[in-house]
Amino acid sequence: MTTPGTTPTSRRPRVVVCGTSFGRVYLRAVHEDPTVELAGVLSKGSPRSQHYADAYGVPSYHDPKEVPDDVDIACVVVRAGVAGGAGAELAQSLLSQRIHVLQEHLLHPMELAECLHVARRHGVRYRVNAFYPHVEAVRRFLRAARAMRREQPPLFVDAMAGVQVLHPLLDVIARAVGGLRPWRFADASPFPAELHDLARHPGPYTHLHGVVGGTPVSLRVQNHVHPADPDNHALLLHRISLVFESGVLSLADTHGPVLWSPRLHSERDGTGRLIMEGTGTERLQVPATEPLGPDSAPTFRDVFDRVWPDAVRVALKELRADIADERRSTVAGQWALSVAGMWQDVTRRLGEPRFIHPDAPDRVDLPELVAAESKAVPR
Repeated sequence: MTTPGTTPTSRRPRVVVCGTSFGRVYLRAVHEDPTVELAGVLSKGSPRSQHYADAYGVPSYHDPKEVPDDVDIACVVVRAGVAGGAGAELAQSLLSQRIHVLQEHLLHPMELAECLHVARRHGVRYRVNAFYPHVEAVRRFLRAARAMRREQPPLFVDAMAGVQVLHPLLDVIARAVGGLRPWRFADASPFPAELHDLARHPGPYTHLHGVVGGTPVSLRVQNHVHPADPDNHALLLHRISLVFESGVLSLADTHGPVLWSPRLHSERDGTGRLIMEGTGTERLQVPATEPLGPDSAPTFRDVFDRVWPDAVRVALKELRADIADERRSTVAGQWALSVAGMWQDVTRRLGEPRFIHPDAPDRVDLPELVAAESKAVPR
């Protein structure tokens, strides 16, 4: 391998992907990135993993010690101990071989701290990929939030997520308000007992109040997990509204659209009536809500094929920037530790997830139903 922190200018960095479940997204991302070279697949050696190595025409490794010295970067896409896997140990093994590591979240703060320690000891870079902050629509939301903060401070955040993707939600909230500190959350607020008998079904969300970066936050988390299918069954992934004096910036879904809703305001005339037309009402000419960028989200097929691999490439680009600048790496490590600490605090306040065993949700084509309803209703 080359000297830690550098790669030869005569070739592209060589990247090994570890894991072939969600790692398939990383494999596609690295394979399609002209600035790096996919150098192999590291896995336990299942037939499916061998299939992916063969499909991409790269070697298949079954032990980190088999990874050759000329590999520069490893993408560790294996569950860490907090999710019942050995991803942190794998990352530390690769770091000790002086290979830079990009690791898919989620890690316990202690696991993360140890990975950072091993990286420092061996003079290489380590970065946690919270993933969703790099998704195209989320990046657009964060750019808009940054632009608004130059004009006005954020007043309030309203956010929702499934517990499976709570960690990246906290990361996005902190980025949206401009920083993590000061932060604190109160204990979860229970559903009022006097309303239980009125509800047809138990409410799926647990509500917490908090402060992130000095901004009040209302956080609702679906704290449910299907033990045999943990990646599914969140009613939604992420939804965020960032309130400013002049309007509300919203991420309708993890994959968009991003919406801007200016605040409705009309002056009054001498009689106290709202002025709805004429001179001085130019601000009424703007849409009550308008998309920033595409007015709809991509299809789920496009999410898998394009949006998620693109998010991986953004994260990989950040790691490569860390390799070139140790100060960036230090800041990124401190940020990751702080987000992990916040996640640990919030999950403690939420309590253990409730196990659920639902069937796959029915597919409903609501636009088609609405169109049929419109035709059926006489005008």
